[in-house]
Amino acid sequence: MRIDLPGAGAYELREPTPWPAPGTPATSRVVYAAAHVVADPLGDNTPGSPAAVDWDATLRFRHHLWSYGLRVADAMDTAQRNMGLDWAATKELIRRSAAEARSLGDPATLVACGAGTDHAPEAADLDTITAAYAEQIETVQATGAGVIIMASRQLARTATGPADYHRVYGKLFGLADRPVILHWLGEMFDPRLAGYWGARDVAAATESFLELIHAHAPLVDGVKVSLLDEEHEVGLRAALPDGVRLYTGDDFNYPSLIRTGSHALLGIFDAIAPAAAAALRVLDAAESAEGATVREELLEAYDVILAPTVRLSRKIFEAPTYHYKTGIVFLAWLNGHQDAFAMVNGAQSARSLLHLSEVFRLADQAGLLTDQELAVRRMKALLAVNGL
Repeated sequence: MRIDLPGAGAYELREPTPWPAPGTPATSRVVYAAAHVVADPLGDNTPGSPAAVDWDATLRFRHHLWSYGLRVADAMDTAQRNMGLDWAATKELIRRSAAEARSLGDPATLVACGAGTDHAPEAADLDTITAAYAEQIETVQATGAGVIIMASRQLARTATGPADYHRVYGKLFGLADRPVILHWLGEMFDPRLAGYWGARDVAAATESFLELIHAHAPLVDGVKVSLLDEEHEVGLRAALPDGVRLYTGDDFNYPSLIRTGSHALLGIFDAIAPAAAAALRVLDAAESAEGATVREELLEAYDVILAPTVRLSRKIFEAPTYHYKTGIVFLAWLNGHQDAFAMVNGAQSARSLLHLSEVFRLADQAGLLTDQELAVRRMKALLAVNGL
């Protein structure tokens, strides 16, 4: 099958890859896919408008992720928090996702949801920020879902140093009914989070972060770190208290980080769930293998599966990184998980046609166009709309 792609010319698609859905989770790592929301194509999703969500398609996609044995991280930046998904839609998303998870098992195991302060954009003192966090934590916990404490723009703007972060987070731990995941989102994902944990210097911020975690270790399930710095993550992982997981959020270096011991909470796993699940099964086998030779062969197979997904991920997450959601939704549309290439806040326009054409090519190279005829037909329609 061939298609003419801007920037690539006549492109011949590779043979499709069958990716069986295992249904059960991997055993060697705890892995979350941060999931996107599907916009209602007939809703008013122009920038600044309340989010109009296609709930049926949004929930079907979560079942797609669960079918590959992945947990779902919901109401996170991949779902366009702080970039179009308002609090009213977020509350409904949390409620519906947890209810769907409950239909399959324990919602606290299957889904964790982000709690932040985005519904209080004018909050400018620590008590108000703490109260805003508390409201969202209560909303998540009431559904039975796990809690991910997201980084707060309002706290980043207001805090004067590490002590202010420790004061706020210390109070939040007291509200948790089970251990929570802390999220350190780097400024490449959100420039307004620069200097989080009380310092612009990463080493100083890390010291503050670790001090907080060690002081409250029994209440911390893990930390999700999205700094795109492999060396830093390895060092941080080694410094965590026993029992606290490092969930990599590094969409550039995840294969080696997971291989060497990180768990995962990744936006790219929204797009590469079939390949990720297959690679994790191979990693399970490698870690239980008795012979060194067999183990190395399995680890090589793990690398072979994920290597082309890294090329795809680096394209999707290229600068400006915070627009990665457009590529994620584009692939969901190509693969038939939603009927329209539409996003809340009109974010489908955030990437160029050349960018999307290269995402198409790299997704095919990774074996992640699950219905090539549909993907080609939709890609041709997008090119035609753009005069090509």
